[in-house]
Amino acid sequence: MNFGEKLYELRMKKGWSARELAEQVGINVRTIYAYEGGNRYPRYHYTYDKLAKVLGVDVNYLRTENEEFLDEVGEQYGSRAQRQYVKAITEVKKLFAGGELPEEDELAFVMEVQKLFMDSKQRAKKFTPKKYLNQ
Repeated sequence: MNFGEKLYELRMKKGWSARELAEQVGINVRTIYAYEGGNRYPRYHYTYDKLAKVLGVDVNYLRTENEEFLDEVGEQYGSRAQRQYVKAITEVKKLFAGGELPEEDELAFVMEVQKLFMDSKQRAKKFTPKKYLNQ
């Protein structure tokens, strides 16, 4: 389950609207919808902390391995690369629509996709003109 799915599930268990959760955390309701839709992830670590506290869960539950990978992608390649990865993994997961993968197989699959993504970014960087590297 990804961050957005976890957030939605926890909010539903509390019986809160997205607006109620947004007010308690101190962020915009559109941001909650973007998180739940899988389009965005919190930019700052303290947002995870606030969400975890308000929802009554351990922050590590919200910050799964996938989000940690997104942080790494963001640090190395920027927010555009984060969006590219989310789009790619979403499309790849559609291959398994209607079926279930055991958790260990899903984790192995995601790890391979992450490795391929980083390898392709590294290879693409070799061919990027120098004038674009420092922007």
